[in-house]
Amino acid sequence: MSLTAVCAVAHHSPAHRAGVRVGETLTHVNGKPIVDVLDYKFYTYDSRLELTLKDADGGVRTVRVRKMEGEDLGLEFETYLMDRARSCANNCIFCFVDQLPPGMRKTLYFKDDDARLSFLMGNYITLTNLSDREVQRIVDLRVSPINISVHTTDRDLRARMLGHKNAGRGIDVMEKLAAANITMNCQIVSCPGINDGSALDKTMNDLAGMYPAVNSVSVVPVGVTKFREGLHPIQPYTKEQAVSVVEQVEAFAAAHKAKHGTSLVWCSDEFYLIAERELPGEDYFEEFTQLDNGVGMLRLLQSEFVRALDLLDAEEMEGATPFSIATGVSAAPFLCQIVDMAREKCGKIEADVYPIQNDFFGHTIVVAGLVTGSDLIAQLRGKKLGERLLISASMLRSGERVFLDDVTLDDVERELGVPVIPVAQDGYELCDAIFGLHNGQPAVSQSLPEDEYYRYNPGVRG
Repeated sequence: MSLTAVCAVAHHSPAHRAGVRVGETLTHVNGKPIVDVLDYKFYTYDSRLELTLKDADGGVRTVRVRKMEGEDLGLEFETYLMDRARSCANNCIFCFVDQLPPGMRKTLYFKDDDARLSFLMGNYITLTNLSDREVQRIVDLRVSPINISVHTTDRDLRARMLGHKNAGRGIDVMEKLAAANITMNCQIVSCPGINDGSALDKTMNDLAGMYPAVNSVSVVPVGVTKFREGLHPIQPYTKEQAVSVVEQVEAFAAAHKAKHGTSLVWCSDEFYLIAERELPGEDYFEEFTQLDNGVGMLRLLQSEFVRALDLLDAEEMEGATPFSIATGVSAAPFLCQIVDMAREKCGKIEADVYPIQNDFFGHTIVVAGLVTGSDLIAQLRGKKLGERLLISASMLRSGERVFLDDVTLDDVERELGVPVIPVAQDGYELCDAIFGLHNGQPAVSQSLPEDEYYRYNPGVRG
């Protein structure tokens, strides 16, 4: 069956009223061929549509649809993309997937590099998968914004870093997209001695040359696990190296802001934590455009928490029963500060914050999003946990109760003997959880399976 074949028609939807049937294949909308979800979403936006449908025997018919502009047709297809997801054609020297241990679930080894997921889900792509026709379609359909893993604008260096002889062409594609006013948010996974230093200066200057089409740039440190045998030698950033990168990016950002009114480039929180530098204030991060790359995430969490704390009344604070928090090594001191703020507001707070060493991936991995269930059990068994354990929802597979190592939330609760409450990266939700106002249910994001995991590939944040 074609992937554009209709699997379900929502009752009382525009498609249902028009008589679209399950099993028919949607081939055209208003005469435009439908190849995948981008075509479908773009061409079905209008209020008056003519759908061309083909049945299993090859018969073709057309139906007319009237609906509200932008209203969904009400059709479901075999896959969200109405096509197969495109895997990565690169062999990046820093790829996180290549650093996974054997025996994990198969979906974790799939490397996504699909422009459609960039637009629809916010995933980052390298552009090496795009043909000239697909680049032109992005321009013609006004697919914007696009999230791009740049890493370097030096074409030769990009080819070496991405392990793809045509990777340098991605910069040419970016220049074409910029000329068409397609908005781009960019990511640089910084590797010590490879694409930092003078190479980073060139990259920031080249991307600034595409402003305002280049809307934001994040610089994140490479993630290095203990499973790098046979891979390109890369070491994690030292404190001194991280300080150098932070100062380099801040100086560039200040100059760009003075000229254009925006910093354009920001280091991720993880760089500040490695450098043991105080995170900038909330205003520094402007619109928090790079939040999903860990830029300003902890500062926003703290600011939201302070605002939530101010809204609590005395009765709500009475629910603050003893609890504990488990997080990655890098964020633990920050969460200790948040717990101290709660204590200042309510002296009854009894809490412990436990930094979890990442034995599963290696101690160079210090972010909360890659903490596994097995490490939680091993390091918290027998510890003072109070009446509930709070963890970051980013530790779990999106929308599910499963950690990266396939240990379940139920397993952790059974082994530790306390309820485990996943908390979203939201200061208000964290405040509710600390004071016992949380409903005990993890936040379920509307994303594809493994989407949150892919945000750590190729950089590691959280």
